[in-house]
Amino acid sequence: MDRSSTKITVVCTGDSVTDCGRRDDPDGLGNGYVRRIATSPALAGARVVNTGVGGNLSSDLVKRWEEDVVAHAPAVVSVLIGINDVWRRYDGAGIVTSAAAFEENLRGVLTPTAARLVLIEPFVLPVTEEQERWEAEDLGAKRTVVRKLAAALGAVFVPAQELLSAVARSEGAATLAADGVHPTDRGHEVLASAWLEAWSV
Repeated sequence: MDRSSTKITVVCTGDSVTDCGRRDDPDGLGNGYVRRIATSPALAGARVVNTGVGGNLSSDLVKRWEEDVVAHAPAVVSVLIGINDVWRRYDGAGIVTSAAAFEENLRGVLTPTAARLVLIEPFVLPVTEEQERWEAEDLGAKRTVVRKLAAALGAVFVPAQELLSAVARSEGAATLAADGVHPTDRGHEVLASAWLEAWSV
């Protein structure tokens, strides 16, 4: 597949991991993985737009999809969403999003999208005992949804959990995400590398 990025628009959307301060950034990119991929040679010449919103669930993404994604007429759409659909179950908010509802939310916006899709699986790098339970109780099913949709829609799939976990085993989870969810500079570096590696295949 031609991965030429000259003069195309790439929209990266999702939650705080994508947002990463982009509304306080004159470039609108934030200081996370989106900036790193936007400034990489692989996307030289592309217009990269970050529309991540901190705290968003998959249901929030559905509500703003037209304005934050479709309106930019992107050739490529990169999506990282889902960790808040897990976290809100455990943080006292009492919000439970089933894997079926999560899939319905994503499938509803992704299926009619004409753009090339890049789907990043949600991830956690446990730094608390509670987070150790997330994968088996909730996150694992949502990661399966993202992988399944990527296959069904012919999307580029970024196995973020697998790749970040591999680095965490040698460097420590907190080195990559101090709270287990929000990447540090090192975590964003690994995530951007994973994105670019998947994109280049």
